[in-house]
This record gives sequence, structure tokens and C-alpha cells, in this order.
Amino acid sequence: MNREEIALNIISKAIKHVQSNPQVVRENGCAACHVLFVLAEEMNVSEQDASDLLSEVLSKSSNLDDEFIAMVENIHMKKRMMGNVFAIKTRESKDKYIDSNFKNTIAEIHSDLINYGPDVTLRKLLISLISLEIAKNIGTDYHASTEELYHYMRRNHQDTNKELMVFINQLYQIIIRVKINYD
Repeated sequence: MNREEIALNIISKAIKHVQSNPQVVRENGCAACHVLFVLAEEMNVSEQDASDLLSEVLSKSSNLDDEFIAMVENIHMKKRMMGNVFAIKTRESKDKYIDSNFKNTIAEIHSDLINYGPDVTLRKLLISLISLEIAKNIGTDYHASTEELYHYMRRNHQDTNKELMVFINQLYQIIIRVKINYD
């Protein structure tokens, strides 16, 4: 069995396990992340390598991709109501939580910029914004909307990649024009 076949079996088994016992995903945990962590552990690879492998396998197996997104929807949309825990916190606790997340996100984006360059970082920011808009518009949590978006992008890879690249190039052109006008 090659690496992708082994990964496919692990992913399939993890999805079935979550579907039969949703409690294996911690109370506020992410179903997609659970599958990712199982894959990383069983394949003895980094989370980044497992993430790449998961995307690769799901891209090549539409049936497994459908099972994966159904599992995510079940956990994130049907089995839980997100946001209730945050809502009952004190204002001080909420502010500390938001401040921590704000700083961590800026640090993560900065790290991505250094490690992967502006194209990948901008792509990540765009995908995050699109996922957030989807979550807001359909009334689901961010994890579920992100997985829905990835599912869509895997099925429409050429079109979505082209649209992202056109936008990124247009943005760069505008930034360069504005910079020239200010210099």
C-alpha cells in the first residue's frame, strides 16, 4: 500500500469513528482537526504534512470528501450550538480572550509572511475572509464554513485558484500605483 492509500484508510476510519461516536471530538473541538491529528499521529508526520496529505487525499476521493464534509457539518452545525460559552463570560474575560486572539493572529500572519511570502499569506487572508463571510451568511461556525469552502475549492480548483490569483495581482498593481503616487 502506498502513502496515499494508507492515509485514505486512516482518514476513512477516523471519519467513521467520529460519525459513530461524536464525543471523540472534544466539547468545543474541531471535527476536521480531530481527523487531521489522527492522521498526523498514525502516519507519524507533522501537522502541516498531515494537512497537505489530507487535502491531497480528499481532492482525489470525492466520496471520502463528501463523507468528510458531512461529518464536519454534523458536528459543527447539528450537534452543537457555538458561542454560548463565550456569551456568558464577564466583559473582562471576553476582552482578555479577544486581546489574546488578536495578538496571536497578528503574530501568526507575520510568521506566515516571513516563512511563506506575501502571495501565500494574502491567499490565506482572503480564504479566511471568505470563510468568515460564509459563516456569517449561513449562520454556522467558522470551522464548518472553512471546510465547506475547502470542499468547494477542491471541486472547482482551477476556477477558484484563477479568481484568487487575478485578485491578488490586481491588489499588487493598486499597491504599487499608490506607492508610486506617494513617493
